Amino acid sequence: MAKVILVCGKICSGKSYYSNQIKESFNAVLISPDEATYELINNEQGEFYNIFSKRLNSYLTKKVCEIVKAGANVIFERGLWTKEEREKITKYYKDRNVECELHYVCVDDETWNKNIEERNKRIKDGKGGSDFYLDEGLKNKLLSKWEEPKEDEVDVIYKLERR
Repeated sequence: MAKVILVCGKICSGKSYYSNQIKESFNAVLISPDEATYELINNEQGEFYNIFSKRLNSYLTKKVCEIVKAGANVIFERGLWTKEEREKITKYYKDRNVECELHYVCVDDETWNKNIEERNKRIKDGKGGSDFYLDEGLKNKLLSKWEEPKEDEVDVIYKLERR
């Protein structure tokens, strides 16, 4: 039976790295809202970002459900920063009889800060892909919204270590 693997973690924690590492072992389709945002509007959404992000995530959540019901595993790299978001999406899939697992990419502060530094350098060098520059102000703003999941809330904890 196919399932959805929800990948959560704070920004720059290594969710994409982890998702790509497990993709083959699960024979799964990888769905990334960040990648879709970049492809559709090149991260140039400005003030429209919150509206666009909400609509895109709603659309992708439904599509992931359809893909799993059609028989394919899906890795859905959502971030899921708050407990409320995590509960809402797992309930959504369970209410539709879609098996889901929550995988949390956990990263220590030193590795996290190094990831941000490397990401920002790639962006400055024109090799950032779907990433956007993360300055100190945005980093602190996003970090203030992050609620780390408790162990009993997740199925798998992946501790990212320096690559």
